[in-house]
Amino acid sequence: MISIENLQVEFAAKPLFADVTFVVNKKDRIALVGKNGAGKSTLLKILAGLQSPTEGNVSIPKDISVGYLPQVMVLSDSRTVMEEAEQAFEHISELQASIEQMNNQLAERTDYESEEYQALIEKFTHANEHYQMMGGNNYHAEIERTLQGLGFVRTDFDRPTSEFSGGWRMRIELAKLLLRRPDVLLLDEPTNHLDIESIQWLENFLATRCNAVVLVSHDRAFINNVTTRTIEISCGRIYDYRVKYDEFMQLRAERREQQLRAYENQQKEIQETKDFIERFRYKPTKAVQVQSRIKQLEKIIPIEVDEVDNSALRLKFPPAQRSGDYPVICEEVEKMYGQTHLNPPCEGGLGDSQNLSTPLPHREGGGGSAHLVFSHVNLTIKRGEKVAFVGKNGEGKSTLVKCIMGEIPFDGNLKIGHNIQIGYFAQNQAQLLDENLTVFDTIDRVAVGDIRTRIKDILGAFMFGGEAIEKKVKVLSGGERSRLAMIRLLLEPVNLLILDEPTNHLDMRSKDVLKEAIREFDGTVIVVSHDREFLDGLVTKVYEFGGGQVREHLGGIYDFLQKKRIDSLDKLGRPLSLTPPQGRGVGTPAADKQNTSLPSLGRGKGEGPAKVGLLSYEQQKEQQKLIRRLEKSVADCEARIEKLEADIAALEEQMVTPKGAADMTLYEKHANLKKQLDSVVEEWETVSMELEDAMG
Repeated sequence: MISIENLQVEFAAKPLFADVTFVVNKKDRIALVGKNGAGKSTLLKILAGLQSPTEGNVSIPKDISVGYLPQVMVLSDSRTVMEEAEQAFEHISELQASIEQMNNQLAERTDYESEEYQALIEKFTHANEHYQMMGGNNYHAEIERTLQGLGFVRTDFDRPTSEFSGGWRMRIELAKLLLRRPDVLLLDEPTNHLDIESIQWLENFLATRCNAVVLVSHDRAFINNVTTRTIEISCGRIYDYRVKYDEFMQLRAERREQQLRAYENQQKEIQETKDFIERFRYKPTKAVQVQSRIKQLEKIIPIEVDEVDNSALRLKFPPAQRSGDYPVICEEVEKMYGQTHLNPPCEGGLGDSQNLSTPLPHREGGGGSAHLVFSHVNLTIKRGEKVAFVGKNGEGKSTLVKCIMGEIPFDGNLKIGHNIQIGYFAQNQAQLLDENLTVFDTIDRVAVGDIRTRIKDILGAFMFGGEAIEKKVKVLSGGERSRLAMIRLLLEPVNLLILDEPTNHLDMRSKDVLKEAIREFDGTVIVVSHDREFLDGLVTKVYEFGGGQVREHLGGIYDFLQKKRIDSLDKLGRPLSLTPPQGRGVGTPAADKQNTSLPSLGRGKGEGPAKVGLLSYEQQKEQQKLIRRLEKSVADCEARIEKLEADIAALEEQMVTPKGAADMTLYEKHANLKKQLDSVVEEWETVSMELEDAMG
């Protein structure tokens, strides 16, 4: 579909890449990989037609549509969420208006036998058939499914986009792009603003419902689950592998070994030639051989080796004082916006690096009404534990971190253990760096001992190589500052590490270095992240934020994801209170506080949940049966929807051919399939609502 031939890009006369040639075929799922600065985003912009190459051609047929999602874009705030998403179907709205106009003309005119009237009927019929073929009567259901898949709820649809954070507005732009169904989809870091559930939905959408996809991402699990082809930009060239990312890494390692052997052999040959020239340069009897060797040396094309893999670089936190047995204890902690809290924020926070000035992140707009973030939070984090805070954006993960840091007020008891030294990485941590220092000096000032001899290696592992170490902090991008702040944190002596989305600006190699350092850290760690690959093998406990509650799950991140699939069938396996929580947890009777899904500190043996679980056993069994039945109905509907959409797409391919355009039976079949699809979508929505109600 898209042909790229001999592409070359130069910046300031310095080549970024050259002789780039490949083809994007229909249904290709391509991961574009390479170190930061290799030219991945530049190549996407060229494919999107937003940037011209220095040399070479990009051939895109006229009937091929291309959709592009950049990392940063200008967002509109003049519409509601639904109105903004409807812009993806602007062409359908224009066609609908044209059909209505022609219909009105047909109703008003009386010259039924005239050629103009017959021509208008023909034009109206053709436009109406085209409208039906494009799904004119069904696109609102498609919009709702896509928005919900990306984390929005129905109550969000009529809210102005200006009430949402930049991350949520980027989700709207992603939804619009997916709804347009372009022939080639170009995505630059699409998971940066998504939570785990939305990433999994996007994975399924891209893998099953899109045409060709070319994406750049540092989320290893995401690209492994979506892509089947890997194109690497390295040393100014591309290497095309028809395999997933993990397989590519194995093949790449083999390629690098071959390059190293070839490079070493060439260097040996060069040195031997130079030695010969130097030894016999001034001997007249060897003049011919010397000149021959000089020419031979000039003709040698140097073999380049891929950048050195610094992922093996091992970092270790400097030793810190031993903390108490329980660094963090929460008892009935509650946070609500729009009301006065009993516990004011601590003056100056809890440590030297806990200064946060950004507004609290939440999806529920400004307003003045009270909004419950979470309540009845009871958790105990022991010394040495590594735990993850996960959940949809806006459910309170960062908010609880700020409560722990003493930066915002809350209700309930929150205790920080004895002798705690906190290292805190917030999403705005880069603002605390001294802008007048260089990158090297920023790290040199905190590095102590043997680590000072390895500063350049450390900076290189976090994508500060070559001349970049001499840059002043004030000229760094936001991502570069975040990486520099992360390095600083790695070199400070702490025993409680709190990381809020630490991998947002890191490439895979840097994430490996960070992950290994945290894995070997002997203190306590709290990580707020949506990066499954980063959390895998790192955390041993997961706290799930959602619906105003915080639930504890023992095990790693993939154990948690597997349990969530089980929970969708057996959600009431946990002890429940006699009176179910209302809405997002608001209005739960004080008498039932002890019956939350997390153990309350100080509860005596035999109290509370065990007794309630016995009393509600039969109810739980019936509820489980209902949920299983509804989930099967939802799955059946989704399978039927997918089958109908595939049948409609196949029919539409026939209808656009000259033979198919003249076959009226195809249009009748198309209309019938569309009606069936509408009916199944309505059934899916009804059953989904029943399932949501049944699951509480």
